[in-house]
Amino acid sequence: MTVTILSFLTAFIFILNVLLAAALVFLERRDASSTWAWLLVLFFIPIFGFFIYLFLGRRLRKKTLFKWEGTKRVGIESLIAHQMNQLHDENFEFNDSDTKDYADLIYLHLRNNGALLTEDNSIQIFNDGRKKFDALLEDIEKATNHIHVQYYIFRLDELGTRIVDALTAKAKEGVRVRLLYDDMGSRSLRKRHFKELMAAGGEVETFFPSILPIINPRLNYRNHRKIVVIDGEVGYIGGFNVGDEYIGLSRKFGYWRDTHLRIEGGALHPLQTRFIRDWNQASTRHDIEHDEFFFPSKKAKGNTSMQIVSSGPDEDWEQIKDGYVKLINSAKEYIYVQTPYFIPDATFYDAIRIAALSGIDVRIMIPNKPDHPFVYWATYSYVGQMLRAGARIFTYENGFLHTKMIVTDNKASTVGTANIDVRSFKLNFEVNAFIYDQKVSTDLAELFHQDMKLSTELTYEMYLHRTSWVKTKESIARLLAPIL
Repeated sequence: MTVTILSFLTAFIFILNVLLAAALVFLERRDASSTWAWLLVLFFIPIFGFFIYLFLGRRLRKKTLFKWEGTKRVGIESLIAHQMNQLHDENFEFNDSDTKDYADLIYLHLRNNGALLTEDNSIQIFNDGRKKFDALLEDIEKATNHIHVQYYIFRLDELGTRIVDALTAKAKEGVRVRLLYDDMGSRSLRKRHFKELMAAGGEVETFFPSILPIINPRLNYRNHRKIVVIDGEVGYIGGFNVGDEYIGLSRKFGYWRDTHLRIEGGALHPLQTRFIRDWNQASTRHDIEHDEFFFPSKKAKGNTSMQIVSSGPDEDWEQIKDGYVKLINSAKEYIYVQTPYFIPDATFYDAIRIAALSGIDVRIMIPNKPDHPFVYWATYSYVGQMLRAGARIFTYENGFLHTKMIVTDNKASTVGTANIDVRSFKLNFEVNAFIYDQKVSTDLAELFHQDMKLSTELTYEMYLHRTSWVKTKESIARLLAPIL
């Protein structure tokens, strides 16, 4: 009897795996590398692989997740159409001649993502968590109308408590406070942890919350964005989350090296729109309606040109990755990349490999210590290949490197939340600033040079002498890289 039941279960699992495999190949039409990776999971881990696929492998249904009619009233849609027409007809009047060199990249983001170009921005760069959060808390203290806060990870530790206390104090003053966090990134949080903030009038929402504490059918699709908008006048975007590790208080990671931007100027309108769309998707009863005070009239704060570009699994195109590739293809002199994970898909890898083979100075900086070991060894295998192509690889030694930055030719750069991996390209909801400005790009390049002094250069000879155990870990991680 026992043998019969066991035989039946074995046959059932086999048939189920075959059906799932057929669905992967014929119905979902994934790219080949992702399909093979999931087939390996299903057939080599027949029982657990099925549940892994249910929670991590299912595609997000293609539907409009982020609706907000306010974009029409703000006038962003008409401005986008106007800019596209001017660029197409080659009569767009750029404020800076260097920006004109990237007209095709700007047009790509307008057409691919509706990313409005603004040319009146002032940017402050932060590469230290303490300074970034000190500035943020100072801006929160000055708020008079509204504070919009969105983070992938929000911890109620020392830093998180300081921020919540500051938000609560402003809510008590009558400032409209909204806090949005991702359910998986901030999995230890519950809305009840914000009782005092909500009692003061603040509102808190969760992106893609779990059905039960450990059951989340959209586990694999996370909102990785980090956005703050205060009074429609000041905005923040970049890599820092909220937690003590981001201000260097983690024994495991030590100093946390990241990059974040404080923005004033016209880019606040598209950044505000991005937050409102994310908020309304997550909101259960507090949707944001259009109000003029979210989009105050802008006086020029500077002369930096930029676009706010977002991407996610709800889209047909991989907008940020497309921007990365176009930026790489536009480079003539150098390409500097800082990323905690370097697990590119074939398109990105070919673009940067060809750039290196063409004699462009390609430098890639990754952490020396992993926060996710499996991902780290996949990263190590890819940078090894880049060494063969002539790229220079650096491992950051002064703590943990979490920066997501590309800078080229002292002219154009991008900073934001998207890593160089398939997860950021296809699965996560991300947001990046693409910047067309000589000073900002030069400053970012200088930060890269400073980090080089705190790094070890990995040579091809060093890579060839890695141990057999390292090679084994690389091979296994590389095999599953498309689904990491």
